[in-house]
Amino acid sequence: TFLRGEFQAHVPDWVPVGKDLTVILSGVVEVLLGLSLIFLKKQRIAVGYVVALFFVIIFPGNISQFVNDVDAFGLTTDLSRGLRLLFQPVLIFWALWSTGAWHEWRNPTSR
Repeated sequence: TFLRGEFQAHVPDWVPVGKDLTVILSGVVEVLLGLSLIFLKKQRIAVGYVVALFFVIIFPGNISQFVNDVDAFGLTTDLSRGLRLLFQPVLIFWALWSTGAWHEWRNPTSR
């Protein structure tokens, strides 16, 4: 909560909410999503969709970091920032696969 500067560097200027508030709110959402993954076993597929959506929603921040050459979290080169962009789809797939949402999405009649 006290070292938010590097997180704020990811928030694109076009986000209509202040950068600090955006970081705080996204942090709260991340904690809630993590707790949901742990405790909401019966809703795991729905949670998987929500986590994947969260990864999609924060993707513009990663793009902004790459396009604007923002150094944060040890990502100080175009290569490292570009590689991070390539792993975002992996995180989305992982959220869907690990919760069973991928299987449910691909085979909706198998419930």
